[in-house]
Amino acid sequence: MNKMRCPDCGFHDSRVIDSRPTDNKIRRRRECLSCKGRFTTYEIVENIPLMVIKNDGTIQPFDRQKLIDRLLRATIKRPVKLETLENMVEDIVTELKNKFQREVTSEKIGELVLRKLKDADHVAYIRFASVYRDFGDVDSFINFIAELSKEKDSE
Repeated sequence: MNKMRCPDCGFHDSRVIDSRPTDNKIRRRRECLSCKGRFTTYEIVENIPLMVIKNDGTIQPFDRQKLIDRLLRATIKRPVKLETLENMVEDIVTELKNKFQREVTSEKIGELVLRKLKDADHVAYIRFASVYRDFGDVDSFINFIAELSKEKDSE
């Protein structure tokens, strides 16, 4: 981390006396630890958007509402609250940002959603997986459900 240099004496360390948010900035009043001179700094909050790499190779901004809409479709007539879905999306976004990934594949997002849905509601999980995984035939879909049933029985 770069330390603030005092504009008066050039000393490399200071302490924050006061902080105030302003628009998209944080205004900090500082005091030099060497000469006791005071100065003001402004920190800009950096907000780099999360980008999604689609299956066809195109890149578009991550749309939180689009993901919530997909989850609503999967959970229609299921006992899953909207708040739960919003928390799922927030957890997914936080996980991606904590990994400092600014570009993520739609496949990776789908896997994260499936992991969250599996814990929330098995029917919604199957619904989402049926679209996301794009099963080639009925047998592969039946095998998927059989595996899920085995996992549930072993719990």
